[in-house]
Amino acid sequence: MKTRRISIAIVLCASLFVLNIESKTLDPYKVLGVDKNASQREIQKAFHKLSLQYHPDKNKNKGAQEKFAEINNAYDILSDEEKRKNYDLYGDEKGAPGFDAGGAGDHGGYTYFTSGGPGQSGFNFRPGGMGGQGGARSFSFSFGGPGSQSSFGFGLDDIFSNMFGGDMGSGNQFGGFGGFGGSGRSQSRTRNSAKSIPSINSQMYKKEISDKGMTWLLLSHTSTSRGIQHYESVIGEVASSLKGAMKVGSLNCETDASFCKGLGIYPRNAPRLFVYSLKSSGNGALVEYSDDLDVKRVKSFCQEHLPGFSKRIDLDHFDFGSQSIGGLPKVMLLSTKKDTPVIWRALSGLYRDRFVFYDAQVRDGSDPAVQKLGVNALPAIVGWLSNGEKHIIETGISVKDIKSAIQDLSGLLDTFEKKNKKAASQSKREQSEPEAKQVPLITGSNFNEICGEKTPVCVIGVFRSSKTREKLEKVLLSVSQKSLLRRQHVASGSRDSVTYALLDGAKQQSFLNAFDRSGYKSSDKLLLAYKPRKGKFAVFEGEVTTEEAESFISSVLSGDVQFSNTRQKPIAK
Repeated sequence: MKTRRISIAIVLCASLFVLNIESKTLDPYKVLGVDKNASQREIQKAFHKLSLQYHPDKNKNKGAQEKFAEINNAYDILSDEEKRKNYDLYGDEKGAPGFDAGGAGDHGGYTYFTSGGPGQSGFNFRPGGMGGQGGARSFSFSFGGPGSQSSFGFGLDDIFSNMFGGDMGSGNQFGGFGGFGGSGRSQSRTRNSAKSIPSINSQMYKKEISDKGMTWLLLSHTSTSRGIQHYESVIGEVASSLKGAMKVGSLNCETDASFCKGLGIYPRNAPRLFVYSLKSSGNGALVEYSDDLDVKRVKSFCQEHLPGFSKRIDLDHFDFGSQSIGGLPKVMLLSTKKDTPVIWRALSGLYRDRFVFYDAQVRDGSDPAVQKLGVNALPAIVGWLSNGEKHIIETGISVKDIKSAIQDLSGLLDTFEKKNKKAASQSKREQSEPEAKQVPLITGSNFNEICGEKTPVCVIGVFRSSKTREKLEKVLLSVSQKSLLRRQHVASGSRDSVTYALLDGAKQQSFLNAFDRSGYKSSDKLLLAYKPRKGKFAVFEGEVTTEEAESFISSVLSGDVQFSNTRQKPIAK
């Protein structure tokens, strides 16, 4: 039985070797029509072009199908750097020498393989005659028992498994003659399927994909999926052209069936393509691609499903003073592009919960609306903090590629977000401060409330310029918080009530004339202490500092300053 088994193996090995010799005559470079120095990009393009031409779905004749198999085999060798290196060195992708014709002295052009060691069987094969005379070429290889490896890199298990789809270790010692779809082919497909695309499992899907703002192109497959290399080629080109705006991954719906089922993906004979896209609601969903497997069409499909959270606006009718949505800062891209650029769409997905996005098409930098914004070069990004304050974030943006552009602009958006948080925090602090810390400006409508007869003392800072106003307001704010000003009056024992206000001397000249005929026109700033009940006043016309103001007001409250009668009751406009 053992002898018979070995004899059958010898015959099979001889047949396989003859077929192997024939297959090696097919130069993968010639099959794909590329030069030996071709780059991986050139090899990929050539493979894609020929795959479309000879794909079994479009060509049912046997010759086209055989050609398609040759193309896939050639691409399998040249797309793998290790296999390609081995082929270039030895003429075989596995790195086993002895398949190329040699010179004199190497047994007719083929290297002679020595027989195996103890426990292994040797076999010599001489095509053209058993005598090995003349120009006959001699071959020799060794193989061991079941499960061992031969000099060709395979053992009897591999031979029977590849030929009949079974396993030498199974119940049938010849690996199952009943069919050709057994475990050997499945395992081979599993090892080669989607090899160049990152594998996605349920944990990674939740962590990296679901509602994260990035668009993904996903390939679902099983170990028996047909034409997967063609899908890989197309996906590779699309991913390369949209790198940075989109990512790719593969789902093995055979090994992780429950995960695929949860996503609503069910296996088919051919692989399936899906795009994970964000809807306007912010939730993600899988959308299946059902058109022809063409790079341009797949790329177009992916672009259609990039995030669309940037609102396209007409710059001439945009309300720059409008409040931000939900307290978020606003950012706007100005460019000459007819449609929203891919980079801006990708950013609108990644930052959709942190900014309100707009984009506008403009003619050029001379556009009046562009100049109004203070932009001097296009493309440009303009931002508005949540308090409405405008900032020019970047102008004259140059783009090397999508990935680097998204990284650079992300840095700018991060910086602007920090600036917005700082401004929002400052605004919040200001709003939380008591109203008593604000110094009101006297007008006709609020004069009686601020300096009416119910007020014992009204301290008024008179200014005639905006610069002076800022200085006086700062001084009065500081002095108004001093507790020493609220001491008890010596005579009455009651607490004095002091109010503080500002007065625009340039606009309220008649008000000042009520105190003095000159109206203090020669003074750029002064402090006026007015006692409405008594119709008396005192004036400080020196350099108004915090210390001088404190001293003057303390003297007013303690009665240490000389008061004068008003000429008439002051009336504010």
